[in-house]
Amino acid sequence: MPAPEPTPASAAAEGVAIDPATSFRPLRSRLMGIAYRMLGSVADAEDIVQDAYVRWHAAERSEIRVPASYLARVVTRLCLDHLKSARVRRESYVGPWLPEPLIASPEQEGADTQEVSLLLMLVLERLSPLERAAFLLHDLFDLSFNEIAETLEREASACRQLAARARKRVRDTRPRFALNSDEGPRIADAFFEASRTGNADALRQLLAEAVVAYTDGGGRRPAALNPILGRDRVARMFLGLARKSAYLQPPILRRGFINALPGFVTVERGGVLQTTALLIENALIARIYIVRNPDKLRHLSTGEPLSGT
Repeated sequence: MPAPEPTPASAAAEGVAIDPATSFRPLRSRLMGIAYRMLGSVADAEDIVQDAYVRWHAAERSEIRVPASYLARVVTRLCLDHLKSARVRRESYVGPWLPEPLIASPEQEGADTQEVSLLLMLVLERLSPLERAAFLLHDLFDLSFNEIAETLEREASACRQLAARARKRVRDTRPRFALNSDEGPRIADAFFEASRTGNADALRQLLAEAVVAYTDGGGRRPAALNPILGRDRVARMFLGLARKSAYLQPPILRRGFINALPGFVTVERGGVLQTTALLIENALIARIYIVRNPDKLRHLSTGEPLSGT
């Protein structure tokens, strides 16, 4: 029976030299998870992880005792640098900003997807970059505060305070009303049917009185520049869209969970992709999150499963 392939950690401990790609491969998913949660962008996360691999390839790997921790530090620092350069672009973003959607089938939905839930990602976006890094590395990726201190170039006590402040903001991100496994998809299907056929009565029955709709077009696709508030205004928006020929019954490409919320991916005339995610509370739709910005949907257009979360 052949000997098992050495892991990066065991190889480092035994002084065994292994190919950089072989040692990097089992860590890639974890690194993508850090980068996506830091940046809210699949494309940017992939670029960061590729840059980390280039640095890993050039590093003196025999001197690195714990590759997972080393690479987590590299990815986090690259993300922090990226956030500094992206701050001006984010501040001038056209309309509401939503994270790039991650799609899971109903069978895949579970505890792991809650860690990339849309509600969590929106809260992370409101944290400072250092708070975000300290919280993610400690609470989700189990790094010690001493390791985080080395990454952020801060004292461990300061990193502990950063994580505590972030944790307080993140605490209430889970939906207040638990859904059974069938209720979310059923309501999402009913909403799709009512909104795209212009069934006003059915649509209003699905919406909470204080429902809010967010549409992220990023200035690249038609979208509301401000959140749409209230059942009547949200219903009028979707009923108006249903009357336009470009929106009549676009096929659903995929049903499932979008960042842990029930929803669907549709394609309009001309191949325009859109994701719609629904926050459901007490059997009514309380929030609608629509992403139309093509820059945020490129990873969906290929039809390939998304990895690295």
